[in-house]
Amino acid sequence: MPAERAELLPITADDATAVASFLHRNLNQKVPVGTWLTLLAPPWPADAPNRGFQLVTPAGIVGAYVAVYSEREIRGETRRLCNLAAFCVLPDHRADGLRLIRALLRQPGFEFTDLSPSGNVVALDERLGFVHLDTATRITPNLPAFGRRGVRVSSDPAVVAATLRGADADTYRDHRDAPASRHIVVVEGDAYAYLIVRRDRRKGLPLFATPIHAGGDTELLRRHWARVGAHLLGRHRLPLTLAEHRTLGFRPRLGVDQRTPRAKMFRSHELEAADIDYLYSELTLLEW
Repeated sequence: MPAERAELLPITADDATAVASFLHRNLNQKVPVGTWLTLLAPPWPADAPNRGFQLVTPAGIVGAYVAVYSEREIRGETRRLCNLAAFCVLPDHRADGLRLIRALLRQPGFEFTDLSPSGNVVALDERLGFVHLDTATRITPNLPAFGRRGVRVSSDPAVVAATLRGADADTYRDHRDAPASRHIVVVEGDAYAYLIVRRDRRKGLPLFATPIHAGGDTELLRRHWARVGAHLLGRHRLPLTLAEHRTLGFRPRLGVDQRTPRAKMFRSHELEAADIDYLYSELTLLEW
């Protein structure tokens, strides 16, 4: 018998626990329910119309597409962004999955990002008008390195908070409680570089640091990259970095270029690829 047609509903704050439990059971059981809840209630302020959309039958939730919202200042204008963050539909209701996506994309006044599409979602996004970001990535080893007088690399929250200024301080304030975000500063004299990285898995191994934001003086970051790598190895136990050029602004000297880097996509009638970053998204909130 065909599956009963599900009702399409917005995800509200009252639905968060049920949706988080659904995602834990059916999308990724390695991610605890509490972490899924963080995705449904990010730590930054946002005028969010919902937490995404869900498909519901009398038996319960059969599909969900979680969205993460933010308001960003881009080229002097305030833009509302909707990040498509986590998508799961039970097999018997797979045909209804497009209803979830269309419900999100029908919302007026938003620019859309999809920063971790997988499988058939990439081709579906392409048909819906999403375009690819250039995610050229070098896999570079994080090796021990000698310290240099006058240069400090730190993940101490007190040091990070005292170092950052202006927009970087705002970014830290909004992301300091984002579970997947690890904050690092490189300080030399009055100059600093600010890096946010996440831990990623490849082939089931959680050994990779992925930079998702570079702020401050990125030339300082490039110049002292060996020290940053040593810090990632010693402080965060991450022996490799997935160094994406568009995030860092440079390619580390050592390493090999990834042949098939993971897709990241966006859809907008006004914004360009250079306007899109990875902040205020599932990449800052969720490790999988």
